[in-house]
Amino acid sequence: MQIIDGTIASPKGFYATGLHAGLKKEKKDLGVIYSAIPANAAAVYTTNQVKAAPIFVTKEAMADQKVQAVVVNSGIANACTGDLGLENAKEMQSLAATQLNVAKENVAVASTGVIGKQLPMEIIESGISKIDLQQQQPYAFHEAILTTDTSTKEIVVTEEINGQMVTMAGVAKGSGMIHPNMATMLAFITTDAQISKELLQEMLADKTETTFNQITVDGDTSTNDMVLVLANGLAENPIIEKNSEAHEKFIAMFQLVSETLAKMIAKDGEGATKLIEVQVVGALSDTEARLVAKKVVGSSLVKTAMFGEDPNWGRIICAVGYAGSQTDPEKIDMWIGDQQLLNHSQPQEFDELVMKETLEKEKICITVDLNIGEQSGKAWGCDLTYKYIEVNALYHT
Repeated sequence: MQIIDGTIASPKGFYATGLHAGLKKEKKDLGVIYSAIPANAAAVYTTNQVKAAPIFVTKEAMADQKVQAVVVNSGIANACTGDLGLENAKEMQSLAATQLNVAKENVAVASTGVIGKQLPMEIIESGISKIDLQQQQPYAFHEAILTTDTSTKEIVVTEEINGQMVTMAGVAKGSGMIHPNMATMLAFITTDAQISKELLQEMLADKTETTFNQITVDGDTSTNDMVLVLANGLAENPIIEKNSEAHEKFIAMFQLVSETLAKMIAKDGEGATKLIEVQVVGALSDTEARLVAKKVVGSSLVKTAMFGEDPNWGRIICAVGYAGSQTDPEKIDMWIGDQQLLNHSQPQEFDELVMKETLEKEKICITVDLNIGEQSGKAWGCDLTYKYIEVNALYHT
């Protein structure tokens, strides 16, 4: 497997572009992904009971798990907008279908931005009418889906599968309101591999649990979270069979793409200065290990300690204790970086100079060994800074 430079349109038969329609003052705010043929599709969505209108429209479009185009806007989430918001999401779908000459039923819709505002449909209509895939600018799509993000998030990988070179590309946005349970988090993954709808959905559901659902910035689950995967088969590889070598290769590609995007989202948390990775080992199950890891990385006290470069292990063990998994409070081992802080729950002496250097890095790794089982899990998050308060205090204005 090889990571290459590229965009969401790197797999064969995919096109993408983005532009400034006018939903935001200056930045790009409208984008599309298009496949030359209808692609097999899989999706997971927010579990927040308050769901944005585009979620309902996309779920309906996904009834046959075929998608040929995706239209996305940023700036306005089209959430909590009632019947009019739902009609606007459907109109957005119809406008994109007409402009791209595809069936309306094969167009997915996504939105991100401020909750509670109606989409100005004259701006949406004008923007969609300017979409020209003959002059596509795929990187502009990466930019068009951003809100408070400080950078685009993308990865492209290639692998030989069943004698053909297969490409997979992923792009995501998310910086605040990140605590997926399937930040505002959107992720789109394209591939030219030939794989069934059933295997695609099974893989997405499984790998979402260990990647996108293992990140947290602020503990808030968005109304708009969506991960959408499109596979158009234009690499012309023999169809991937379950549990085959080709299947394992494809899963490895997807794991790398998903985990990389998840880490990028966590690192770009609003106001963040550090990526925090928590690994929990020695648990009774991988589910419990992931639960503990996410509780630790999501703790406001742990996050502020990492921002302050303070090795306050008491905050970490506190989060372990209330995570809700089985633990033996007398058996916990803990490390920050290579420095051991606890051995069977007993404090250990550590090199303060080395610890200072560890906590000054952009990535901080915390390891917790529960010493009661054989299973493990990881989670990713970021520190909690003064800037996070500033960004969110002024978000609506």
